[in-house]
Amino acid sequence: MALLALLGNSRMLKKAASGVLASLRGSTYRSVRLASSLTAALLDDLFEHPAGRSTALPHGDRLMEKSDHTKVAILGAGRGGLALLDLLHQIPSIEIVGIADRDPAAPGLPRARELRIPVTTDMPDLISNHGVSLIMDVTGDPEMEAYLHAHKPPTVDILSGSASRLLWQLVQHESKLEAELLQSEKLAGIGSFAAGVAHDINNPLQLILGLAENLAEERDLTAVHEQARDIIEAVKRTSAICRDLTHYSRRASPHENVLVSVNDKLDEALKIARYASSFHDIEMIKQYQPGAAVKGNPDELLHVLVNLITNAVHAMEHAGGTLTLETTVLDEQVGVRISDTGCGIAPDKIPEIFEPFFTTKAPGKGTGLGLYNVKTIVDKMQGKITVDSQIDKGTTFTLTFPNAEPAGQEGCLS
Repeated sequence: MALLALLGNSRMLKKAASGVLASLRGSTYRSVRLASSLTAALLDDLFEHPAGRSTALPHGDRLMEKSDHTKVAILGAGRGGLALLDLLHQIPSIEIVGIADRDPAAPGLPRARELRIPVTTDMPDLISNHGVSLIMDVTGDPEMEAYLHAHKPPTVDILSGSASRLLWQLVQHESKLEAELLQSEKLAGIGSFAAGVAHDINNPLQLILGLAENLAEERDLTAVHEQARDIIEAVKRTSAICRDLTHYSRRASPHENVLVSVNDKLDEALKIARYASSFHDIEMIKQYQPGAAVKGNPDELLHVLVNLITNAVHAMEHAGGTLTLETTVLDEQVGVRISDTGCGIAPDKIPEIFEPFFTTKAPGKGTGLGLYNVKTIVDKMQGKITVDSQIDKGTTFTLTFPNAEPAGQEGCLS
């Protein structure tokens, strides 16, 4: 009964969502921006240090020469090395020439192979023969720093010790805060599902009530069994709705990186999006290519797709239209297109849509964090997102990811 009361009261959920959004505009978002600024400042000092100024790196009296690409070698593939891989591979001006660790089971090594970064146990070769300009030592071994200073080429900088630990801590802290921001935005969006969920649960509940009233007076055993089966099916439908919503609202595992079927996730996202907006007068077109799979966090990818589909439906809620979901696999890339024939986005607004707290929706209709989080997740998955929109003609969001589908393995997908 408490669940029904809550679902039936859209205002209650919307008020809770507004409270979540207010907190987002406060400490969590400021903390994310601060961590990002500190990390960016340290990286700028490491990789784009202008000539004529001294660095704060240990033994950093040599000036780093600014170039188009900074070649980096990472020593240590534990948690620190894993965090550096996830951060540095997203920066176009940085080339990770390799990562070394004596432990073949170190968690950073599988991630390096996924990113196609060379893995080696030959540390002297890595630091001497690949044009390295910066060695990042996250082994935590005091003897390693002394060895590196004794054997590194004279033109190579070293980041190790307390400076290395500080960078790793900043990266970890920023990652944690980004996850909190994503989860808060997801929960704030649950408020917009209230009316749809209440409607979809109320229908089977009314059916169950009617059948139960009939059973109270029914004497035909065959009819009793038939109505009992109808009640069971109605309960299963209600349970499925609760399960879908619970699965969507749960916190994403921070380290889950598996093979994900994009086609399955699109269908799952479509079910969730139906709670957020009416699909009345909207035609659905699906054009899925088999074998579309990517490496990433399934929960985060689901959030991306729910967000884009919901936005597309909202753009057509007044006049109806066509929603097209398309996947392609071409040249070792997976493409996802989500298109609508709705109101479109003004050209001068497109450069701003991925900024935090920017929204074209009416007050109370959106958090302004949806597309910001979408882009954050897509970037983390080594993907790209583009948008093409025309006023009164519609909008198409295109996602491009590296193809991660091994031949014959679709049955193993998440």
